[in-house]
Amino acid sequence: MPFPKKSLLQIGAAGLLAGPLACTQPLTESTAAQLTEERRQALPDSSGYEHRAPQDLNGIGKYYLGRQIAHVMGHEGAAWLERSDRQQEEGTDILLRELHLKPTDVVADIGAGTGFFTFRISPLVPQGKVLAVDIQPEMLTVLRETKGRLHANNVVPVRGTTDNPNLPEKGVDLVLVVDAYHEFDHPREMMRSIRNSLTPSGRVALVEYRAEDPKVPVKRIHKMSIAQARREMAAIGLRLTDSIESLPQQHLLIFRR
Repeated sequence: MPFPKKSLLQIGAAGLLAGPLACTQPLTESTAAQLTEERRQALPDSSGYEHRAPQDLNGIGKYYLGRQIAHVMGHEGAAWLERSDRQQEEGTDILLRELHLKPTDVVADIGAGTGFFTFRISPLVPQGKVLAVDIQPEMLTVLRETKGRLHANNVVPVRGTTDNPNLPEKGVDLVLVVDAYHEFDHPREMMRSIRNSLTPSGRVALVEYRAEDPKVPVKRIHKMSIAQARREMAAIGLRLTDSIESLPQQHLLIFRR
């Protein structure tokens, strides 16, 4: 979640015939292997990933479809997630209304953290449940403690990994990702898994600070544009069906299979 403020040698078959090697002995096995490896490294990764020096030191030096991935906010920032002005600043009540939840919905809160949204969604789905997913055990401890204190029996803390949220296949009606997607170390793998978790009518609600608006007081690496979000979701088979701009600073983007 955000805090406030590419020459390698490219050799193909045609290149080998045209270059100086065309007049020499056939390639030895070791030379051929070396050239194959150099060519492999020079070609773009078909999955969309790239590793290079970070353009922004707040990023990890890993890029997905041109976007640098941001560092993850650790559990040490838990208090910021529960700051007193968050509801007004982010319009969290508006967000919850715009989700149009049904009482029987199964909702997955990805990067649930302390459960800010988890425990606000819980009473809205009394016959459903909320899968509160996080990769940090410290956050899961907080979630379990709050669940007990609030008697939120329909909340299920789930330990995810950096490439798999461990959701039930075709069992989730809504996946909510608030200000967390831009920090996924493995966004392609994560979103493939999330896509597989959706029911036939399931939705992904992606909430990210607007990169198109320079007045939003958040570091650029912690923002996303609609165009970039749409590109990344399309890469794993999700289509944008609605763009809701009623939040003060964030996009609310709805994707479906």
